[in-house]
Amino acid sequence: MPGALLPILHGVQDALGYVPPDAVHLIAVALNISRAEVHGVISFYHHFRSKPVARHVLYVCRAEACQSMGAVALEAHAKKTLGIEFHESTADGVFTLEPVYCLGNCACSPAVMLDQELHGRMTVEKFDSLIQATRRSV
Repeated sequence: MPGALLPILHGVQDALGYVPPDAVHLIAVALNISRAEVHGVISFYHHFRSKPVARHVLYVCRAEACQSMGAVALEAHAKKTLGIEFHESTADGVFTLEPVYCLGNCACSPAVMLDQELHGRMTVEKFDSLIQATRRSV
């Protein structure tokens, strides 16, 4: 079925949190396309992951509005505080750090999203509080 690949990949990732390598072959067979085509789509779109994420996914907006309001410094602080780079997870399995290129919260820049909860006008202090509160709840 033409156009089915993206909805299938979204469905798998929504259900599992990532697209396991074993699923690539199954999807390719089901759609009568090559594994390379499936892998190409997974690797092209930053949204798709091929390995499991931590308990909480933290997205830092990197769009222009957020950058102009301090997101670059916030990004550096997040990486330093968590001790990881984008697309990595903390050793304790609590956080995965991901870039995102717009959260649609430009009027309240800079913005981050923890799991599905949006946080605007983020400062270093607010970030530290959010991380500490999340760690306490684990």
